[in-house]
Amino acid sequence: MEKTRKLLMTFFVACVVVAIAMVVLFETETLPTGVLAEEKQSEFLLVSLMELTTLGGVFLALRLFKFEAVHRDLITRKAPALLKWGMTRLALLLVPMLVNTLLYYIYMNTTFGYMAIIQFLCLPFVFPSQNRCEGEVTE
Repeated sequence: MEKTRKLLMTFFVACVVVAIAMVVLFETETLPTGVLAEEKQSEFLLVSLMELTTLGGVFLALRLFKFEAVHRDLITRKAPALLKWGMTRLALLLVPMLVNTLLYYIYMNTTFGYMAIIQFLCLPFVFPSQNRCEGEVTE
């Protein structure tokens, strides 16, 4: 169980560090911002896609362990199931958060920034602490 928790924590921390690194690099003007600000059609399509991905991903990530099949798998297989479903849950939040952060700086559209902030604010609810990991694989 400890190995599984460490893997989940590593993925969690790595994604947050990458997001912070992106913010620092763009805010210090090491990387150029707004390079695609004039591409309104692609921006509209990406905003629409990321809105659906963000809303669906947040809902699914926060409710994933409540689904009967997932809960049963967590109870019966414990650590392997926690790794599988825990990584899935973290990826549903963290990957779109990274994409939204990058798109915010590429297009300088605040919609992407707000979606990344929403996903960041959801992270404490899926933080892979020892107590949470143990509680999710027990009745």
